[in-house]
Amino acid sequence: MSKVSGRTERVAQAGETMIKVENLKKHYGGGGVFAQPSVKAVDGVNFSIKRGETLGLVGESGCGKSTLGRTLIRLEEATEGTISFDGTDVTTLTGDELKDWRRNAQMVFQDPESSLNDRMTIGEIIREPLDAHDWKDKQDRQERALDLLTAVGLREEHYYRYPHQFSGGQRQRVGIARALALEPEFIVLDEPVSALDVSVQAKIITLLEDLQEEFDLTYLFIAHDLSVVRHICDRVAVMYLGKIMEIGETEELYENAHNPYTRSLLSAIPHPDPSSSSHRITLPGTPPSPRDPPTGCQFSTRCPAKIRPEEYAHVEHEVWDAIERYREVVRERSRMSLGTFDRLKRSVGRFSAYDDIDETVADLFDDLDVPADIREHVETAAELVKDGRPEDARSHLIDEFNGVCDMQRPELHQVANGGHLSYCHRHTDEYEDVDPVITRRTRDT
Repeated sequence: MSKVSGRTERVAQAGETMIKVENLKKHYGGGGVFAQPSVKAVDGVNFSIKRGETLGLVGESGCGKSTLGRTLIRLEEATEGTISFDGTDVTTLTGDELKDWRRNAQMVFQDPESSLNDRMTIGEIIREPLDAHDWKDKQDRQERALDLLTAVGLREEHYYRYPHQFSGGQRQRVGIARALALEPEFIVLDEPVSALDVSVQAKIITLLEDLQEEFDLTYLFIAHDLSVVRHICDRVAVMYLGKIMEIGETEELYENAHNPYTRSLLSAIPHPDPSSSSHRITLPGTPPSPRDPPTGCQFSTRCPAKIRPEEYAHVEHEVWDAIERYREVVRERSRMSLGTFDRLKRSVGRFSAYDDIDETVADLFDDLDVPADIREHVETAAELVKDGRPEDARSHLIDEFNGVCDMQRPELHQVANGGHLSYCHRHTDEYEDVDPVITRRTRDT
């Protein structure tokens, strides 16, 4: 039996749901009269993890993966939503109840250099959770720490050494031993191998799999290396700008991804066969600020399968892409606060802070065959920006070019068996499916 099929069978036998997350949000800042809008790091997330399962969580840097992991074990407090652990909402726990629950949920951090205290010995680091929870007596704690050192592939004589005397892989083993100290059922692995060499990564991954079998552990495995995720995870959730875009069983998702964002991520995986017919989907721009996410689908500003307004359905892809990039430039300008002097200059018609918008228009549109009506809307917005009214320019472009993806949040749609869900408007009967749209785009480029 293969490692993947064996793992899937084990999870199927375990069956029951351990972690259930409903409408989880984690926002930072905001709330004051003069405060900036809050940062929506996690913005309405729903998923579950079965006992004995490894759920992978992937996405671009800054998408909210680590914040979600930290919020699950209450290193961060949720702004809204529930986190149920074996039926108990842990977001409501306090005092002794919270302390008791934390024995069951631990975390392995991303950076093995900074996650260990260099002033403590390895033994003290591993023993620290046991001390904090008054686990048995001092002798038992020391014996437990020594047993854990052996379990993660280190030696007992390492007990009295300090972190600086170890390599990155050895330090990460210490972090894993510390996480196992209280015999937890659930562990968040926050990019546990990203800071390690490839050969060391393989050893740590093998160790994690062996420990899962030995201690009956459940993992949330956060990573950006899609090949590692495919190897170790039973299911995968793909995250973008605080939202889960697609979730499903690992092989099903890798072989039959339905969400445009998932497809773009998978297309970036290098192929050893140079004759492969796969096409790279290159996403323009960068993710929007989590302080000002799109009103509709979070991926709408970069999506190659975005649903256009009906009157612009036949505009060439290059022209539409330029419109989308231009809208993002104007959007960023609308978020910039004007100082008193600039507001005074605007009031007397001498505002000049945004004159470079003409250069942006030239860079984006001069080499394209732009229809006259579109050119008119672009130039109208540019004049509003130069007048110091980028909010009005943004509103003008919204009124003209917004489609359903800009205005409405989609739902997670069932796209295949096994709980395979995707967050996209194109999964409804009203619109053409993702596949033919993506295929045309990649062939054109």
